[in-house]
Parts: sequence; C-alpha cells; structure tokens
Amino acid sequence: MRKTTTTLLLIFTFLGLAQDSIDLDYYLPQNMTYDEKIPKPADIIGHEVGEWHVTHDKLMFYMQTLAEKSDRVSIENRGFTFEGRPIVLLTITSPENHNNLERIREEHIALTEEEGTSVSLENMPIVVYQGFSVHGNEPSGSNAGLAYAYYLAAAQGPEINELLNNLVILMDPSYNPDGLQRFAYWANTNKSINLNSDNNEREYHEVWPGGRTNHYWFDINRDWLPVQLPESRARIETFHMWLPNILTDHHEMSTNATFFFQPGEPTRVHPLTPVMNQELTAEIGSYHAKALDKLGSLYYSEERYDDYYYGKGSTFPDVNGGIGILFEQASSRGHIQDTENGTLTFPFTIRNQFTTAMSTVEAAKNMRVKILSYQNEFYRNMRNEAAKSRTKAIVFGDNKDAAKTWHLAEILNRHKINFHELSADATIRGKSFKKENSYVIPMNQKNHRLIKAMFEKRTTFTDSLFYDISAWTFPLAFNVDYAEVESLTNAGAPITDFKPLTGNVSKHSNYAYLFEWHEFYTPRALNKILSKGLRAKVAKSRFTLENNTYDYGTIMIPVQNQVLSSKELYEFLKEVADDSKIKITAVNTGLSQGIDLGSNDFDPVKKQKVAIVVGRGIRSYDAGEIWHLFDTRYNMKITKIDMDYLNSVDLSPYTDIIMPRSTMKTSNDKTVAEKLNDWVKAGGTLIGYGNRANWFNEHELMNLKFRKDTLEAY
Repeated sequence: MRKTTTTLLLIFTFLGLAQDSIDLDYYLPQNMTYDEKIPKPADIIGHEVGEWHVTHDKLMFYMQTLAEKSDRVSIENRGFTFEGRPIVLLTITSPENHNNLERIREEHIALTEEEGTSVSLENMPIVVYQGFSVHGNEPSGSNAGLAYAYYLAAAQGPEINELLNNLVILMDPSYNPDGLQRFAYWANTNKSINLNSDNNEREYHEVWPGGRTNHYWFDINRDWLPVQLPESRARIETFHMWLPNILTDHHEMSTNATFFFQPGEPTRVHPLTPVMNQELTAEIGSYHAKALDKLGSLYYSEERYDDYYYGKGSTFPDVNGGIGILFEQASSRGHIQDTENGTLTFPFTIRNQFTTAMSTVEAAKNMRVKILSYQNEFYRNMRNEAAKSRTKAIVFGDNKDAAKTWHLAEILNRHKINFHELSADATIRGKSFKKENSYVIPMNQKNHRLIKAMFEKRTTFTDSLFYDISAWTFPLAFNVDYAEVESLTNAGAPITDFKPLTGNVSKHSNYAYLFEWHEFYTPRALNKILSKGLRAKVAKSRFTLENNTYDYGTIMIPVQNQVLSSKELYEFLKEVADDSKIKITAVNTGLSQGIDLGSNDFDPVKKQKVAIVVGRGIRSYDAGEIWHLFDTRYNMKITKIDMDYLNSVDLSPYTDIIMPRSTMKTSNDKTVAEKLNDWVKAGGTLIGYGNRANWFNEHELMNLKFRKDTLEAY
C-alpha cells in the first residue's frame, strides 16, 4: 500500500459540531432503514452516543438489551474483572448462522487442521473479532460500539443481510471494563454544561493513575501473550476457540494527531509474520482510507507503529494465521479540545472509530475467500516448516522452583500448545532437568510459530527503532533453564489434563519443619505462618540434615512452644503447603552437618508490615505490578501510601517500604527523602525499584557512583 499521509481540503469541518445537536444519525450510514423494535442507545442509557462518556454498566445494559431484542445478537459472560465487572462477548451474525453456529465454528477450525474441511471456502463465513478500548482512557472505541452494535442489530435491507450471512462478528465492547469505568467517571464528573475546549481545563488532566490501565494498573494490551489477567484470559480463550481471520483493536493517541490504521512501519514487522499478512493488511487499509475520505478525516498509515511484539492485540493474530489491525484515533480526552487541527469533539472521535469498524467488515465481506485461503495456507506452511525444523522439541524447567515452571506451562496451556512430561531426569547441553519440575514441547504441532515466538532469542533486527517491546523470550523472563533438542527421546506422556500445582508436608514431626526459599510462593507460605502467630527462623548458612542439603534462607518452624499443638501445627502446615504450592519437610532431629537447628545462625523472623509509595511522580505500571504480586500471588497486605500525604504518616509500624520507579520530580521529594532517611536509621528497610537508585543517591540515602551511560538511561 502506498504511503497515505493524506491532506484534505475538508480539515475537520465537522469538529465544531455542537454537542446539543448530536443524534445517532451523525454516526450511521445514510439512506438506511432500521427496525423500530430495536431500541437505540439513548433509549437504554439515557443519553445520546457521545453526549456523555458511557459507563461500563450502561454499556452492558445496552448490549444485553440488544441480545434480548435481536435474533442477530447473542451475548455471553466469559468471566469477571478484578472489580467484578462482566467480560462479555457479543456474537453477531444472521439468524440462520446463529442456528448453526457451532457447526460453523467447527468447520472454520477445520480449515486450520491437517485433515482440512470438506466445506467450500465459497460458502464459509469469515470470522471477525472487533475489540474496543483496551486502554480505558481511550474511550471513543467503546462509545462507538454503541452505535455499531445498534447498526448491526437494526439495519434493514439486502446489504446488511449479505454482510451478516457472510460474517460471524465477535464483538468485545470493552476490553478493559475497570479502566473504562474509571475514566468515564473522571470525564463525566468534570464536564461543564458549557463545554470548554481549553487544554488546561481539569477535565483533560486525569488524576494518578488514570484510566488507561486495569484494576492493578496493568497495561492489558501487553498481556495477549503472557495471559496473566482475567480480561486477557477471557479473550484468549475466545481467540483460540474461533481463530478469527481479522482482529481489530481500537485505540486513541495524542490529541494533536489524526487517525492511524495499519499497516505500520514496514521495517518493523516481526520476521515470523508472513509477507502476505502485511499485503492483506494494506488491502484492508484501502477500505479504511476510502471510508475516511468520505468523512474528510485526516489519517495516515505505514508510520510510527510497529508490528513486532506478539503480546499486543493488533499483532498477536499475525502469528496465529489471522490479521491484526490497530486503529489509533486522536483523543479528545474528554468532550472537546482545541488541537492544531481545529476543535476536536468527542462525537467526531467516535464517528471515526465507527466508520473503520464498518470498513473492516466491508473489507472482510469482499475479501472473504482470499483471507480464508490465507489462513488455510498459513497453517499448511507452518506444518511443513515444523516438519523440516532441526529442533524437534524444547525442554524447560527449574530444579528448585516448581511454581515458575508450572506458570510457564500454564501459559502454554492457555494458548493450546501441546507439551509432555519429561520422561526421566536428564542433563541436556550441560543443564540439569528433573522429571517432576520439567516439561517437553514438541515443535511439530499446530502452533509452531507461536512456540518459536515465545522461546527464540532474536538479537538482530531490520530496524533498530521500536515503538514497543523488542525482546520477551519467556524462559529468560521466568528465569528457567531450557534447551533445544533434535529428538523427542526425552518426551514422556502428553499432558492432557493440566492440573493445578500442589504442595505437601512430608510427614508429621514433633521436632521441626523445614522449607527452602527457592520456590516462587515461599513468601506466601511464610506470611501465612507468621500471621498465625507461629514462630519461624531463617538459616544464615547451608547445612545437611537427614540426607537433604538446605541452602541459605531455609525457613525452620520448631514444633515446641508454639500457639498450636503438634497435631494442630501439622494440619495447619499441610494447609500452608497446599495453598502455597510448596514442599515442607518434617525432621526428627536438630543435629545436622553444618549448623544445627538450635544454632545462633538461625535468626527469628518477624512478621513484615509493608508499604508502597504511590501517586504523582510514581510509575503506575511498576506500582501496580508490585501491588498485584503482594495481593494476588503472596496473599500479603501491602499499604499504598500516596506521595501527597506521606509526610504526615507515622512510618514507625512499617518494616519495609517500597519505592517504585519515578517518572518526574515532585515538590515534596526533599522532605520525603528526609523522612525516609530517619526511618531507615531507625531500622526500616527501604527498597528502590528501577531508577530509584539515582533518587536515593541524589537525596543521600545511598552513596553511589554511576556510569555515565547508565544515568542517561533514566
């Protein structure tokens, strides 16, 4: 596709549209009739599309109503967010297709299998997954979804009938329900009757952490590959169930921009993505250009954005036989703003998103056979590629941490990747793998390229510049050993029923229990033990006891002088082991090789009271990751203290304070540093994250010397 940085005479003529005159016709195609039995959005949510920012609850009410009123629409709830909001999916197609939906799905999946399908591509519907507003403060997508769903449910005539006969549309009206709700609250509570386009207006400056992220301040759009969040897990389950041919991802960008659609920067495409994928993306792009030309909307493509990291919604389909498409609309960040392109209104941003949702399905209908053929060829080529590969399998594992290994396997399982047990303990390429802590991935399988994307180490690139992530090798991220092998001799039984990780206590003891500090969930176990009021000690040296060698940091729970009886302690530790997925070893003597269990080299461990500094000047992604780790993984309370009031907090009860990466200097940095310095001198432990080392040095909490290139990195 030629570069399309188009300059039009109609430069945002429609941007100054008065919002009190907005009605649904502003978005919908002209010369169409609509079924009067299908309610319009305003009938259900109480305001016109674009008049206010739709809250997630109202968005759900409308989608549920459409499913009740229209035989073209069905709705399912695939789970709940951390804040308890439903993660819904609409399936929109013709009534006839709805009656045969499972058969259509099975025939579509058969297109990607080795056995193939007897169904002619000429008669097979194409599957399009359309998702909106993965970043909650990029709301024009979800708001456009109101008008778009209405159109698909209510439009009448041969044109819409042909479209729905040939398409199965999977519509995700809000990729990020918690973030969308948070931002709608902000924009709506700061809206004036007399809309104010002044960029300094409070409406356009969200308070920290903003509505971009989910409950734990994660950028969900980076989670398509790791699949760690409930929102991601729901959509990935749907993706692999259907393997859609096209997936769209509706975003927003800076206010002074225009509109972007893929393809992106040609030199920044992952090498595992076929050339034909980009050619088809460009052909689909011609439909977007034509539709936006009719509106007089400025746009561009083949610039800035890349197609590299497979953990984004617009790129994940590319390694799975589909076509991912990113849309980026200049954001009003509220209801109306002055920009270098004129006055940008919220309804205008919604209309562009609506228009490209429509141009996507128009392209899908017209290119249906070509795109279905591409998907079929993608998987045929992948099978040939896998069969010829010298690497027949990948072995991975961690001898001392079963949980890390299990969680990596869990990701494979969510992506429908087949893997096996390790047949026996093995040493491969100088690395030791234990049978119970390792897995084997055969490379000759359907998701061959997805496996390569997860495990390969790529160090050379066509273009050295990236919009986003350039490296994400999973075994390195999980810090587990792995090795490529040229045969499947190490593969044991296939894992057909991937079970949750379990822990255990070896036996009952009247003396002591031990567990090492190597497992991912050992902090969770220790916290639960200390929260029960039990005494625990930590080893400062290695030792060997009853033929087992124990490392530094081993935790010992003596049986005597505890708040629980010997039997009660055993039962409680079984509960701890099961909950924390660790192995606890019972011992019957304190006499060891090395330090004995009564040695002074075992220090008492006291229960920790941890705080994390959040708010202005703190990188919310890092703060959210730490909060999530403590709250969901370790089951530990962590107190979030805002920078704005930290100076008034009595810090003496806290044993540890964590300071995530800083994003800017704040006016109270100096007084905060002085307060923390006094607290550290009184025995507190201060933990810095990322560029906090520089902040600690600047405020004399540490005395460090930095290399010049390291400082410049921050």
